[in-house]
Amino acid sequence: FLVLLGVLVVTTALQLTVLNWMLLQLFSFSAYAILILFHPEIRRLLSRLGNLPNFSLIREQRETIEVIVQAVDRLSDVKIGALIAVEQSHDLSQVLELGVPIDCEATPEMLETIFFPNNAIHDGGVLIEGDRISHAACILPLTRRQDLQKSLGTRHRAAIGLSEETDAVVVLVSEETGMISYAHQGQLVRGLSVEELRSILSTLIVKGAKSEKRVEEQKDLHKILNKKTVT
Repeated sequence: FLVLLGVLVVTTALQLTVLNWMLLQLFSFSAYAILILFHPEIRRLLSRLGNLPNFSLIREQRETIEVIVQAVDRLSDVKIGALIAVEQSHDLSQVLELGVPIDCEATPEMLETIFFPNNAIHDGGVLIEGDRISHAACILPLTRRQDLQKSLGTRHRAAIGLSEETDAVVVLVSEETGMISYAHQGQLVRGLSVEELRSILSTLIVKGAKSEKRVEEQKDLHKILNKKTVT
C-alpha cells in the first residue's frame, strides 16, 4: 500500500497521466478493500478512541475544584458564608431561580468578592457551569425534610434541597462557625477540612479519570464519610 502510494507520487511528479490515472483507480480500490476487510477492527479502534478520557475536560474540572477549595478555605477562615452549586448533567436553571448574570472565569478572588458581606449580591447561591461563574444571588429550592436539626439554617436547607432534585454538588460555608460542608444526592456532610473537601469534589465532579485514581478517590470518600455525620 505504501509502495503504491510512493509510485503514485512519482507518476504525478513526472506527469505520466495515463499511468497516474490507473494508479489512482487502483489506490481507491485498495483503500475501499481495506475498509471492507478490516471493518470490525476499525470499528473496535474507533470505539476505543471514543472511550478515551477527555483530558482537557478533566484538567478543567480539576482547576475548577481548586478554585472552589481555595475560595472556601479563605472564606471559612474569616467566617464569611458561602453557597456554591456546581452544575453536572442536570440543567440547574430549570430548578433554581437564577439571580444576577455573571458569566466570568471562576477564580478564588471572584468567589470571595461575590460573598463579601457588603456586596449587593452576596445573598443566595453562586452557580458554576464548567469553569465559569454563571450567576450569583441564585435562590435554591429548600428541602421539605422534617427530620433535620433546627440549628440548620436556610443555606444548609437550600443546599440539601437542590441536591435532592439534581445531581449538583453544593458546597457551603457557615457564617456562624466557618464550618465547611457539602450536599449531594440529598445528603449533607458537615465539618470538612480543606483536604477532605478537595478529595470529595475530585471524586464527585471529575469524570473520565484513570480507573486506578478513581478507585483511590472512592476509597478516600468512604473514609471521610465514615468519620463524619451525614444528615
